[in-house]
Amino acid sequence: MAVEVSFSDDAGWVLEKAKVFLRSKPVHHNLILTLLHARVAHYEPGRYWVATDGNVVGGVVFQSPLSFRAVVTPMAPKVVLPVVDAILDVGVKLPGVVGDAATAAYFAGQWAERQKSAVVPFMGQRLYEIDKVEQPTGVKGYFRKAVSDDRERLVDWVRRFYTDIGVEEIDAEDIVDRRVPAGQIWLWDRAGPVSMAARTVPVEGVTRVQLVYTPPENRKRGYASVCVARLSKQIRDDGQRCILYTDLGNPISNSVYRRIGYRAVAEAIQYRFE
Repeated sequence: MAVEVSFSDDAGWVLEKAKVFLRSKPVHHNLILTLLHARVAHYEPGRYWVATDGNVVGGVVFQSPLSFRAVVTPMAPKVVLPVVDAILDVGVKLPGVVGDAATAAYFAGQWAERQKSAVVPFMGQRLYEIDKVEQPTGVKGYFRKAVSDDRERLVDWVRRFYTDIGVEEIDAEDIVDRRVPAGQIWLWDRAGPVSMAARTVPVEGVTRVQLVYTPPENRKRGYASVCVARLSKQIRDDGQRCILYTDLGNPISNSVYRRIGYRAVAEAIQYRFE
């Protein structure tokens, strides 16, 4: 049976149509699940594609904001080609793709072939999950929830975080103004904040640690390690599975997370389309 690809600009429609598929692997699908729920809660224009083989969903593509790279779920190769065709046939020009290593690589290769243009891999990532948290010791300071008085510093740190990972078009003020009141941003404080980490809203029993940032002057002192460890334990104590993504090009952060207790689950990669 031929793979069919449906398009929508409604994130809620995607969550309903693909709910069985997305729930089947809540860790591997967490990024797209979290983003879809965020778009339902706070609307922003987006493009979404769902691929089905018969009545079975085989893949989801998420693009929002419309200037961002597409995020893809793991898909079988036979699903990727019709997905790429469906996107290009309506004239959408994606700036890139991010997803699990096998799917993103095949997607990028098919895109390059159809477009006769270059695709450039520029960031490898690893998906980690933690069961038992090993707490660092000997790091001075304390763990606390971010508050409104931290706003100016957090806006600066969020901007720096996204700049470091190659994303420029973000609204740092909106991120901080939504997530601080929700209790999602946490700090390690030593006579003032020295490191930051955030938690996503739980989706299908999974919460992701993200926005881990320590300014250069405070690095190599264990602040990020202890901040992430405390936040990870908080998530596990809440009864949630706890995951995070790391940049494979940063051996320090990968070793830090492994020491805390994180174990590798999968690899992901980002491609830029030229």
